Amino acid sequence: MTRRLPTIHGITEVDAGPYRLERMDLEFSNGERRQFQRLHGRGHGAVVVVPMLDDDTVLLVREYAAGMHRYELGLVKGRIDEGETPEQAADRELKEEAGYGARTLVHLRSLTLAPTYMSHEAHLVLARDLYPERLPGDEPEELEQVPWKLDALHELILREDFSEGRSIAALFIAREWLRHHQ
Repeated sequence: MTRRLPTIHGITEVDAGPYRLERMDLEFSNGERRQFQRLHGRGHGAVVVVPMLDDDTVLLVREYAAGMHRYELGLVKGRIDEGETPEQAADRELKEEAGYGARTLVHLRSLTLAPTYMSHEAHLVLARDLYPERLPGDEPEELEQVPWKLDALHELILREDFSEGRSIAALFIAREWLRHHQ
């Protein structure tokens, strides 16, 4: 069933640090009125990079996760700077966080985090044909590199220190893409 989008009768904005909070006055097609809130990031989106060391091995990084106050395994990720494409941001973040550049970068798709109340999108980029190159980044310490075989994803997703949803989704999407584009 295709529904008509709600009518927006007004939007008020509140500064919320790294986000802008919008309060929306909405009217749905059945006449119901509601106030919804949504968060807009102050930037140009984010990238999640799946760096492939070879056809079967992805490069993970272990970094401090302040939200959980622990070290977490995951993929290279970061923000897209003004004027960058997702591929350019992926290559830069890969150099900053893992010490590699990529000769081949493929934008696989975009992912949303919580689309019912956030506008944030993360662009999933597959990085192949890696070569050593490091750029200075904003990380307070060098990130540990952890190679992981794609055929062992079933073990990775059960680890307590691998819990970030974007990384989990990105690995399965990339694995399926690679199966059909080798």
